[in-house]
Amino acid sequence: MIEFREISKSFDGVLAVRSVDLTIPAHRTTALIGPSGSGKSTLLRLVAGLVAPDRGSVCLGGQELSPASAARIRDRMGYVIQDGGLFPHLTARENLSLPAQVWGWTTERTTARIDELAAMTLFPAGGLDRYPVQLSGGQRQRVGLMRALMLDPDVLLLDEPLGALDPLIRADLQKDLRSIFRELEKTVVLVTHDLAEAAYLADDIVLLNEGRVIQHGTLHDLKTHPSDPFVTRFVRAQRTIHLDKTEIEDAGGDR
Repeated sequence: MIEFREISKSFDGVLAVRSVDLTIPAHRTTALIGPSGSGKSTLLRLVAGLVAPDRGSVCLGGQELSPASAARIRDRMGYVIQDGGLFPHLTARENLSLPAQVWGWTTERTTARIDELAAMTLFPAGGLDRYPVQLSGGQRQRVGLMRALMLDPDVLLLDEPLGALDPLIRADLQKDLRSIFRELEKTVVLVTHDLAEAAYLADDIVLLNEGRVIQHGTLHDLKTHPSDPFVTRFVRAQRTIHLDKTEIEDAGGDR
């Protein structure tokens, strides 16, 4: 579904992504993980067309992302950032309505879609007419997710969406996100620093370091068949990782 072909990108002369070849399959959740500066957020921004590669190409469904095609392809994507990225002067409902307004949806269609997404994300109906400052961090993130899903995109991109939340709220959102990902079966690309979160939410994990893909596989692959000494160091550094994905699911009960 998403292909990076010999992609390189630098900022101010510093390489952020180095000759990356990577295929992200359709209808699965893929987590991009690695230390700060590893290139994971840059890859996400390249997919979204927010930055252009210095070399190589990005393809979505076989179509190359270019200045001419970027706007059209971007309409097939939903993008979620930390804390939702909401407009503070608009209510939650008004934030959600913006994409629909651009596409000329009727008020009735927009209202029905917002109600559908609120039910899906377990967002309280009474919160829709509140401003972002009146919402909790978890609620703002749910609105950000709803806005990304408003137009029913093929691809959902999430850049550390849970990084600023406290552990209990984060755990609740992780459970709900995984349920949503499984229900919708969209192509999801998630950036996170947390290997446990990556293992819980994603079907595939892509570990990056210094702009390169070091290993692509499952948590079990990273633990038992590391492709590089860095993989072992990274896994060991995240001391909470001692379970495989099946055990993580069992420990989460109905999650």
